[in-house]
Amino acid sequence: MIGFEKPGYMNTDRTLGILREEAGRRGIHQVVVASTYGNTALAAARLFEGSKTRVVVVTHNVGFKEPGAIEMTPGTRAEIEAMGARVHTGTMALRNIGTAIREKTGACQQDLVSNTLRLFGQGMKVCVEIVLMAADAGLITPDDVLAVAGTARGADTVALIKPASSNHLFELKVREVLAKPREW
Repeated sequence: MIGFEKPGYMNTDRTLGILREEAGRRGIHQVVVASTYGNTALAAARLFEGSKTRVVVVTHNVGFKEPGAIEMTPGTRAEIEAMGARVHTGTMALRNIGTAIREKTGACQQDLVSNTLRLFGQGMKVCVEIVLMAADAGLITPDDVLAVAGTARGADTVALIKPASSNHLFELKVREVLAKPREW
């Protein structure tokens, strides 16, 4: 495992290099990438353009920062999809319901799952969540995937995951962590 000294966007190139190398070495033909504005997604789509590897990009949900808005522009989305990647914008499996309940009542069990995953870093929580979302949308098969996410902007975490849909959360398995920050 690669342990980055600090989290953040400065690890993106090395993280995507690990993704590409490990996908080839392990024969993994599906990757799931978290991307808010599209920079990480564009880089990942370029890495796998023309290959047999399915690239699924998962964004924030519409309204994440403000009602009716999404951070990724339609032009960026079109550019990513023109390279053969799929972009998915949907309900964030570990956030949305929990946030609504917490805002109404002050407590939520779903936060327990998110915060437990954050013990391993923000990127690990996001890797699990985007794989759940991609599985829920039918964009990946039950075969192992490589998931990429980060802390704030860029990518700093890569995990090998056996996918499951969100209603089968405990069937999802984090098989191996290939890269993550040592501190977050």
